Amino acid sequence: MDYIEKYKYWATNEFFDLETRKELEAIKDDEEEIKSRFYTDLTFGTAGLRGIIGAGTNRMNKYTVALATQGLADTIIDKGNLAMKRGVAIAYDVRHFSKDFAEVAARVLAANGIRVYIFDDIRPTPLLSYTIRKLNTISGIVVTASHNPKDYNGYKVYWEEGSQILDDIANEILDNINSIKDFSEIKIMDFQEGVEKGLINYIGQEIDDDYVEEVKNLSLNDDIDKDINIVYTPLNGTGNKLVRRVLRERGFTHVFVVPEQENPDPDFTTVGYPNPEDVKAFEYAIKLGKEKDAHILIATDPDCDRVACMVKDRDGNYTELNGNQIGALLVNYILGSRFKHNSLPENAAIVKSIVTGDLSKAIADRYKVKTIETLTGFKHICGKANEFDKTKEHTFIFGYEESIGYVYGTIVRDKDAVNSSMLIAEMAAYYKKRGKSLLDVLEDLYQEYGYYLSNLISIVLEGIEGRERIQRIMESFRNRPIENIGNMKLERTIDYLKDDTGNPKSNVLKYYLDDGSWYAIRPSGTEPKFKIYIYSKANCKELSEDKIKQIEKAVLERIESVK
Repeated sequence: MDYIEKYKYWATNEFFDLETRKELEAIKDDEEEIKSRFYTDLTFGTAGLRGIIGAGTNRMNKYTVALATQGLADTIIDKGNLAMKRGVAIAYDVRHFSKDFAEVAARVLAANGIRVYIFDDIRPTPLLSYTIRKLNTISGIVVTASHNPKDYNGYKVYWEEGSQILDDIANEILDNINSIKDFSEIKIMDFQEGVEKGLINYIGQEIDDDYVEEVKNLSLNDDIDKDINIVYTPLNGTGNKLVRRVLRERGFTHVFVVPEQENPDPDFTTVGYPNPEDVKAFEYAIKLGKEKDAHILIATDPDCDRVACMVKDRDGNYTELNGNQIGALLVNYILGSRFKHNSLPENAAIVKSIVTGDLSKAIADRYKVKTIETLTGFKHICGKANEFDKTKEHTFIFGYEESIGYVYGTIVRDKDAVNSSMLIAEMAAYYKKRGKSLLDVLEDLYQEYGYYLSNLISIVLEGIEGRERIQRIMESFRNRPIENIGNMKLERTIDYLKDDTGNPKSNVLKYYLDDGSWYAIRPSGTEPKFKIYIYSKANCKELSEDKIKQIEKAVLERIESVK
């Protein structure tokens, strides 16, 4: 069917509820909107589903969620009765329809004879990963669109190790989805019936308690200034209760929560785009920070798997730390502390993505710790932790990527902003007791290892036209790489779509220049964005900054030339 036929099918078929059909009736004269909703199906990939909420095959709604869940159910059934009995854990965030979509998923799984464990309220995404391992379920689902705008929602699938599915399982699920010819083939059960039959079970406080204890056990030092002033904002998301609880139980007595952003708000009224990677998300936190004379500001994204930080400088203003800087500081703090405590294994490894900076590698080298690079995404980063469980080749210590995602230890196999918020607070308190801020420590690292600076540029290119232009931009760089940028010459290119890198194939291009600088480009896997990662290294800050500007100018000029 073409998009018009699909539209008419949804708009007139009584299988779809009246509300859905009314929503579609309202757009009957808007062909562009019809095309946007029906020109393709919302794609199930290794990131699961993510899209704008609404009626249509290219939207997040209870029907596309049910379809994906039937595909997952068929995949679990193929694994046998034990997999079905082990069941699936389900968590959800604060967004519009998150609870509804979670319950739809539970109803489909239960109708297929698969046991379900669903949280009784909103929870951080990392707790879902922890729960899969704790309850030994075969799989897990979290309904979230992470830091996307309010109009979005999403659906991520995890496997038994507690990490997001990789291509093998994703392809099985997709094959099963594609074999479903009609929505009426999806099995679904009344939610209360599932509860009464023992197929749907609620998860309560006991998992929270176990998780908090295990997070606290990951602390590295207690010789810290627990009177440090901390402002925290959950950005109206899921982090509020558990982040505050962990900080409180770790003994931090001066934690101030931004009141306007404390409680769940699916519209993210105070922030709009709830991404703590964007310094604008800190507006309310900065105001409260100045009132409370806070030493650090911490913000977690709506599903609390990513965390950002700002630090008070010597002038009383707040300076943002980007993901590369927080990651390097944490690597330095973790490895330094464990070396001091003689608890650093000989086969220790840190894992970072291919578009993450190299300062952490220089620090790890000092402690004789291996640095391993993977494709972007914690399914790959924590995939290494899963691999090490089997091979024993390395001990996974820490994983991170520049987009403010971090995980320490192995109790969670995904990025974890509860754990990381505790570590950032502890790290800041540790250095405060020694008369330094995190900005001072970062400068010390630059002085010791060199000025590793970075810049990330995201270009939003929406819709079909945007997707096609991104493809043209990638082909332009792939076919005609930029040979010279100022005095820097292209030394080496890695095409992760074609070259043998030991990683799965991915549409990423990385260009190494002869002075140690490099840049990488790729389409975002979850948003309509084209991403440019620029890195430089020099002995002084000014020179490193100048190299960043030169690379940025050359790359943007090429992009602008591709229409």
